[in-house]
Amino acid sequence: MFLLPQLLLYCLFPVSAPPADTARTTIIKVVFVPDRRPEDPASDTLFYHTTRKLRWTDFTATPPLRGKSGAVAYTSFAYEGKSLLKKDTLQINLILQVFFVKSSSWVKPIVRDAEGLAHEQLHFDITWLVALRYQQRIKNMELTVEDYDSIIQYQYIESFREMNKLQDAYDAETNHGQDPIAQQKWKRTVADALATLTLEGALTPGRQPWSASWLSFNIYNR
Repeated sequence: MFLLPQLLLYCLFPVSAPPADTARTTIIKVVFVPDRRPEDPASDTLFYHTTRKLRWTDFTATPPLRGKSGAVAYTSFAYEGKSLLKKDTLQINLILQVFFVKSSSWVKPIVRDAEGLAHEQLHFDITWLVALRYQQRIKNMELTVEDYDSIIQYQYIESFREMNKLQDAYDAETNHGQDPIAQQKWKRTVADALATLTLEGALTPGRQPWSASWLSFNIYNR
């Protein structure tokens, strides 16, 4: 199950104000870098790495006594940014952070198995997918010195909504991982969607972008 993050809790990290002398700026360049900081076992936050999968020991919160859910994975994404003026180019450097919060994630013994963990891992993968899609949208937009910050923040909010929509659809269509056929279809579809994007936020040659509605609607039409 996916626990709905609070948008303001994870704070929009506003891009720093542009330098005062931008009158001659004609080019805006956006550079995304994924947060690849090494794992800190003492940290409550686990940043997304394609080679580091979730483990049940990462779920450190105490599960509630009541409720139908067997596990909850608290994942989200955010960005930090700053701008730098180089001659006629305003470069916007954004650090993309996709993370899992251990102290807000929990599991009950009844679902503490490989299938349950695979379901929760895909929640994390979906968050990574949405973050890459956000990156791709920003890098393909026409930004101006006057409004680049507001556009970046607005698209972040829209991507946050997309993430919640996809996560809800995933839980509903897989019955929280209890439907193995639906689970495998989602796994394949998310993997295919991830294959359309590169870490630099570009489309893989020959691929088409995926929308949240397309992904959810077509899960049973493949």
